Amino acid sequence: MAKHKHEEHENHERWLVSYADFITLLFAFFVVMYSISSVNVGKYRTVSESIKAALNPVVSPPSSPTPIALSSSKAALTAPDAPGSKEVVVRKLRNLVKSIKAVPQMSTVRITEKINGDIVITIPDQLLFNSGEAAVRSEALPFLEGLSGALVELNRHTKVEGHTDNVPIRTAQFPSNWELSAARAVMVVRVLSELYGVPSDHLAAVGHADTRPLTENLDPEQRAKNRRVEVVILEQAPPAPALEAGNSVDELGRSTEDAQQSTSQLVPELSGEGRIPTP
Repeated sequence: MAKHKHEEHENHERWLVSYADFITLLFAFFVVMYSISSVNVGKYRTVSESIKAALNPVVSPPSSPTPIALSSSKAALTAPDAPGSKEVVVRKLRNLVKSIKAVPQMSTVRITEKINGDIVITIPDQLLFNSGEAAVRSEALPFLEGLSGALVELNRHTKVEGHTDNVPIRTAQFPSNWELSAARAVMVVRVLSELYGVPSDHLAAVGHADTRPLTENLDPEQRAKNRRVEVVILEQAPPAPALEAGNSVDELGRSTEDAQQSTSQLVPELSGEGRIPTP
């Protein structure tokens, strides 16, 4: 008997393949729409550059057509109106000085900027101290507080210099103008550091006595100008001292031990050599 061939039935479910593809594309579409609803600029640029490089690696332009100049980027980081910049701090200092100049006897307070970039704030002694004393007056604390805020914001090394007139002082506490000028500078440094939080490693105190007058000491008015405290905000930090390890070297290139031996030989009195023994 001849075998009957089974007729192949037509598959009526082919549309499921197209439907599945359509659903997959629709799902991918909504995923993409959801992902771009909150754009991350950095990731978007990274993906964009990667796609450009993959599709057209030879002709595509570089991501940054112009080279980055370090000097220009540094200037942008230290913009004149940026908080903590030198211009902003100087402006605050000038406003602080203006508020002090409202008092007639404080009109000599001034702020100047040297050619090397140092900022010098000249403060008359009557604003900070009583005559012949080194204790800071309570009336000066608001001014020093505002000054310390500017110093902390600027974050520079600062030198406080004490100056006197040529009238000598001879007291038990201050035998000369050297002690008075140095003590006044130290007291200002202590107020800035201990009361108002200026870093102590950024501060230094120096006493000049009457060696650096602003004008001649011919009359009381000129002497009053010379009695002052100068707060010098340095443009460049002072060099750090080298730490001594073992035998140090002096200015002549000799070790400290050799220099001490040579000194003992030059001055036998100090070393005990050459002395006549006492009975």
